[in-house]
Amino acid sequence: MSYHLLTGATGLLGRYLIKDLLLAEIPLAVLVRPTRRAAAQQRVEAVMQYWEVQLGRSLSRPVVLEGDISEPDLGLDPRSLRWVAENCDTMLHNAASLTFHSTGPEAEPWRSNVEGTRHVLDMCREAGISHFHHVSTAYVCGLRTGRILESELDVGQTPSNDYEKSKVAAEKMVRSSDFLKSVTVFRPAIIIGDAVNGYTTTYHGFYAPLQLITTLVSTEPRNETGHIFSSGRFELEGFETKNLVPVDWVSAVMAHVVSHSEHHGVTYHLTPRRPITMRLFADVLEQATGWYGVNFLGPHAKMENMTEQEQMFHDLISIYNSYWRDDPTFDSTNTQTAARHLPCPHVDRSMLLMMAEWAKSVNFGSPRVRVTEPDFDTATHFKSLIKAGAKLPKREHYIEFGLDITGHGGGQWRVQVDDGLVVGAEVGLAERCAATFHLDVDSFAILVQGDTTVQQAVQDGAIRVTGERSDDSDLLDVLQQAALLRDTRTPAAI
Repeated sequence: MSYHLLTGATGLLGRYLIKDLLLAEIPLAVLVRPTRRAAAQQRVEAVMQYWEVQLGRSLSRPVVLEGDISEPDLGLDPRSLRWVAENCDTMLHNAASLTFHSTGPEAEPWRSNVEGTRHVLDMCREAGISHFHHVSTAYVCGLRTGRILESELDVGQTPSNDYEKSKVAAEKMVRSSDFLKSVTVFRPAIIIGDAVNGYTTTYHGFYAPLQLITTLVSTEPRNETGHIFSSGRFELEGFETKNLVPVDWVSAVMAHVVSHSEHHGVTYHLTPRRPITMRLFADVLEQATGWYGVNFLGPHAKMENMTEQEQMFHDLISIYNSYWRDDPTFDSTNTQTAARHLPCPHVDRSMLLMMAEWAKSVNFGSPRVRVTEPDFDTATHFKSLIKAGAKLPKREHYIEFGLDITGHGGGQWRVQVDDGLVVGAEVGLAERCAATFHLDVDSFAILVQGDTTVQQAVQDGAIRVTGERSDDSDLLDVLQQAALLRDTRTPAAI
């Protein structure tokens, strides 16, 4: 049971990948940097609690590693590096900077997208990770026109901005790494919110002009219909197309590909079946903000005598100037072959309006989940066993069993047994586990409190046992030891 290590886990796409990969029963570890407000574990727990509320069920917890892709060894301490080397065989590199224009080679997006990728690859080489999934972008095509094939990367195209330059450099670096056995590349188009409820945590692309107009017109007087009419001139014709894709679809396709090895080793354009036109884009902006007056003047128009409001809008939105053009056509043969059962939802007027209303309802912010202390914390419970396990010599005759404890305060652990006695524990599950116990954190807390027995919990269906020795009743005695943390000095008959 080898783990997949995911970077960028707390970003918009990353939090969907956490959910979809866990539901696909992919053993998952996540690399997360702490912030001034929250530790890495707390940031991940906020994501997990959000999904448990949305899904109405408890979920397994990924193994959380505190680190940062901008640092050598990803900022991991020696113990975490050793854990990765012993437990991970696949990297899913999703972390990236969306900065369009850089202030220099040491700044973003180069620091994350190029040097960060270099650090990820260096760590993979040292840890023996040989399967690599890389999140790139469809816009590595730069200013190309016509049909863009999934097999193409650097064909001498002119990039639009530093973000595209950095993503081309990162993808080339990944592809040239000779120690990797397989390289799978995902190239999503412009990611927007959830197709079902509009949820998002980032506001680029579609959201940038929406947010600007919402802010600019917030103090403008409105007529009796509640609308504002003023001129808004764009250097476009209106027929230009943009490729927008809902984040939930992008994650679903990626999780499907990652969890099916027969689809590895190729490149996937994660692009919509039908792009939207800039005319529709403008209509949605008008309807969502109540500001009317968009005029398409064409790409060679002279923007003279602009109002103060127009000038402010054009100045603020200029960072996205390279995207105000007609998109090329993205071939998606590989995506259609691998995930034909997952068609991209059609991004239409109603969906974009729903997403606009959602963004406005949270004031273009990131909805925060207040992470509370768990009623029972398995990490605290196993703290002494973890310390004991770290001091154990490597002995092949240790027997290990796994614990997959779902819910807030849960985690994945393997407990080491010697001569029938529990002698240590370590984070994560492994194929060598004789059996794995699956239960929620509340059920485990009841075991710890002594209010029931393992045998009774199994009979009641609160514990599910899998593995080669899943029918071995003696293993129940070992789980009882681990729950009570009591050395009975009476070895179980293992």
